[in-house]
Amino acid sequence: MFEILDVKQLSEGIKSMVVLAPEIAKKAKPGQFVVLRIDEKGERIPLTINDFDAKTGSVTIIFQEVGKTTKKLGMLKKGDSLIDIAGPLGHPGKVEKLGTVVCIGGGVGVAVIYPEARALKEIGNNVVSIIGARSRDMVILEDKIRKISDELHITTDDGSYGRKGVVTDPLKEILTKKKVDLVIAIGPIIMMKFVCLMTKQFNIPTIVNLNPIMVDATGMCGSCRVTVGNEIKFACVDGPEFDGHLVDFDELTNRNARFIEEEKESLCEFEKEPCRCKKDF
Repeated sequence: MFEILDVKQLSEGIKSMVVLAPEIAKKAKPGQFVVLRIDEKGERIPLTINDFDAKTGSVTIIFQEVGKTTKKLGMLKKGDSLIDIAGPLGHPGKVEKLGTVVCIGGGVGVAVIYPEARALKEIGNNVVSIIGARSRDMVILEDKIRKISDELHITTDDGSYGRKGVVTDPLKEILTKKKVDLVIAIGPIIMMKFVCLMTKQFNIPTIVNLNPIMVDATGMCGSCRVTVGNEIKFACVDGPEFDGHLVDFDELTNRNARFIEEEKESLCEFEKEPCRCKKDF
């Protein structure tokens, strides 16, 4: 059993959870993820590691309550336990001294970009961060990101905080004004796609994280199959990070939507609400 040491509400529907997992904390690196189960009947879900501390043996995950399992996970409190948590999984992000690196996080992707941006800053890179959200109340980890950034830009879809617009707006200005050696983008698939379309115009290497399409996360189910540079890859065992300029985002978008109806139906059943999710035939 893995004890929950702390739970915090970061914004509406987004929570941070610190779990006691000493063996994972000792080996975890930026960019890796864990797979957890809440109880014996629970499904396995992959969540990227937001932070880790080998001294305390703790691992921090941040998740958004959007489906049955994440809703159930969000109901747990300090002192509760998870039945199992496996990790660290996936290849670590490539952290090296390059010069100027632009780190872009969209939505909950901000939680994923944080450990990589911190590691890049620690070895001497100039880190420019861009974080985007739908509105002010959905912006997370601003203080942490600001602390490890030489420059921070915030965008919101509705203009309620920072700059009104999307992350590619400040990105275009940055790429036009200064030399950038690498861009890392983590967030919604559509966001990563348009970041890559822009950086390709400037010939800037770009890394994306494909954690959103994982299901089993151990290479057995094949659900995270993705085409990268005309080769078939699996996000969980070959990634989760890939060269964004080589990813087939249109295929990725279609694959990511294949279980939407089933996920909605499962959530309705869990919340004991009338379900109108089933397709009409």
